[in-house]
Amino acid sequence: MENVSLLEEDHLWKEYKAKSKLSESSNSTVWSAKHRLTGEEAVLKCFDLSKLNLNLRSCLENEIEFLSSVDHPNIIRLLEVIHDGDSLVMVMEFCNGGNLSSYIQRYGRVEEHIVKRFMKQIGAGLEIIHDNHIIHRDLKPENILLAGSGDESVLKIADFSLSRKLLPGKYLETVCGSPFYMAPEVLQFQRYNEKADMWSVGAILFELLHGYPPFRGRNNVQVLRNIKSSTSLPFSRLILQESHPDCIEVCSKLLCINPVTRLSFDEFYKHKFLRI
Repeated sequence: MENVSLLEEDHLWKEYKAKSKLSESSNSTVWSAKHRLTGEEAVLKCFDLSKLNLNLRSCLENEIEFLSSVDHPNIIRLLEVIHDGDSLVMVMEFCNGGNLSSYIQRYGRVEEHIVKRFMKQIGAGLEIIHDNHIIHRDLKPENILLAGSGDESVLKIADFSLSRKLLPGKYLETVCGSPFYMAPEVLQFQRYNEKADMWSVGAILFELLHGYPPFRGRNNVQVLRNIKSSTSLPFSRLILQESHPDCIEVCSKLLCINPVTRLSFDEFYKHKFLRI
C-alpha cells in the first residue's frame, strides 16, 4: 500500500481507509479505498484546491453539481463529497470490471450482440446527460467503467471533469478531449456542440467492432489528417461481411465529418440497431 499521511487518512478521509493509489495527475490523485465500518469498496478522487486555477475549479464544481443531481445505473455514482479547507475528496462507487478499454484489450473484437447491449447502455446514460444539457467532451473507452464481469457487465459513463453545460443553439470552442475520440471540428479549432460527443460514440462503437479506434496518429494533427484524407470509413472487410447493415449504418452516420449530417443523440438512440 502507498504511504498515506496521518492527516489525510485520519482527518480528511474519516470513514474510508486508502488501499492503493490508482492514478495521479497535476490536478488530482485517485485511490482505491474501503469503508472502515461496512467494508464497501470505493474510489477516492482527491484534490488540492489551492493548485486549481479558476477554470479547473469551475470544471470540478460542474462535475460535482451534475453527479450530485443524478442517480442512474449507467452513470458513475458520486457517494459523497468531503471538503475541508483546500482539500476536497469525491467518493465514487467502485466498479470491479475495470474500464471498457481494458475490456477491449482483453477480448479484442466484441461480438455484435454484446456491442448492441453496450451501446444501449451508453445511450441510456447519455440520455440523462443530454436531458441535462451537458456535453461530456471526453467520451472514450477509458472513461466508461464496468460493474460486474463478462456478458453481464453494466457500463457506467465516468469522468465528467471536462463536461460543460451547453444550452440548445449554443457552441463551445475550447479544444479538449482525447485525439482518437475527438470530433474533427474540435481538432480543427472550430466551434462545436453536443454533436462532438456523438462522434466519440461512433469511435467507441467502431473500436468495439474492430478492437482499435477508427483514426489514429501520433498527435492531433496526424489524427485530423487521417480523418480528412480518408475517402471512406476504414471498416475491415471482415466486419462489413459479418456485421448487420444497421450496425454499419449507425456507426457510419455517427462518424460523419460534417456535424450537421452526423446523427443527433435522439437519432442515435432511436436507431433501429438499438431498438431491435
